[in-house]
Order: sequence, then C-alpha cells, then structure tokens
Amino acid sequence: MNYGYARCSTNEDLQDINRQVRELKLKGATDVTIYKEYESGTKVNRAEFQKLLNVIQPGDTIVATEVSRITRSTKQLCEIIELAKERNIKLILGDFVVDCTKELDPMTEGMLKMMGVFAELERNMISQRVKSGMDNAKSKGKTIGRPTTTIDNIPSIFFKHYPKYSSKQITKAEFARLCCCSYPTIYKYLRLVEGKQ
Repeated sequence: MNYGYARCSTNEDLQDINRQVRELKLKGATDVTIYKEYESGTKVNRAEFQKLLNVIQPGDTIVATEVSRITRSTKQLCEIIELAKERNIKLILGDFVVDCTKELDPMTEGMLKMMGVFAELERNMISQRVKSGMDNAKSKGKTIGRPTTTIDNIPSIFFKHYPKYSSKQITKAEFARLCCCSYPTIYKYLRLVEGKQ
C-alpha cells in the first residue's frame, strides 16, 4: 500500500498543501491514503504522522515530496530510518528512494541523513533570519505583533450600537452580531469602554 504524507507548518489559510497532495497522487497515494498535517516539522508528536505510523505494514511505502516534509529534525529522521528498517517499509522522499524492504545499503542511509542535516539547517537559518528581522524592527522602534487595542481604535459601529446594549435592549451576542465581530472581541471592547467611564 502507498501512503502519502503532506505537511505545512502553518494553517491552510496561509499555506496551500494541495501541490504536495497532487505530487503524492502521481507517486501512487490516493485521497484515502494521504495524511495531511499543519504542524512544525520539528514537532515530535504530530497527530497525523503518528496515525500514519500506526497503520503501515511490512512492504508498504510512505511517500513525501521531500525529506523536510517528513521532519526537519536530524534526530527524528534517524528514528524514522530505524523504524523503516524494523518494519521493512519503503520511503520515497521526492525522487530519493530508501528501500528498507531489503537490507538498506550504507550509502543510501548516509545520503538520507545528509539530506536531513540540510533540512534542519535550512529551518534553523529561517528561524535565525526571522529573529534577526524582529530584533532589527524593535531597534527602530517598531511594535512587533498585533497592535494594542485602545478606546481610540475601537470601530465606530461599536459606539453606534453601544447605547442599545447599555440600556439592555440587546444581549452581548446580538451586540457582537451587529458589530460583525466575535464574542471575545465585544468583551474586550466593553472592558475598555466601561473601564474608562
């Protein structure tokens, strides 16, 4: 059986996993046998990856578009190679085939581990660049993260409907709906406004 594993680090709104899914199907996986995950490649206990490892049987194949989709940790990659050897399964990582249904030759294993080192290195370099960029922005006085909500940047629609809420003509839920915002956001605005009064 051919199983596919597709992974993106962030959620489906920010990253499109469909390119990976298309490539996995070209390599023999199907909609039923593809496991999709939105998690960091360095996370050890990824739910979908664990489900995949629980269903594979000797002779099965796990397909991913590249080594970094399976993991960005060299240590975890070594554990996955050992598991593949124990269970006699095949790994297809992009165009690189690691056939553990028979004895794995040392050159293939060494090459795979080197690919793992580069995947981890790439991830560490990205992380370092992001931290450096944030430090640079902070040194220039820029605020990192979400802007702080103050009474001055509460939307005007809130103040339009606030008198109805304060006179108990509408509930908090109705107030949130009229303002086209979430219940927690209405709570936040109310704390700011009622704290100022």
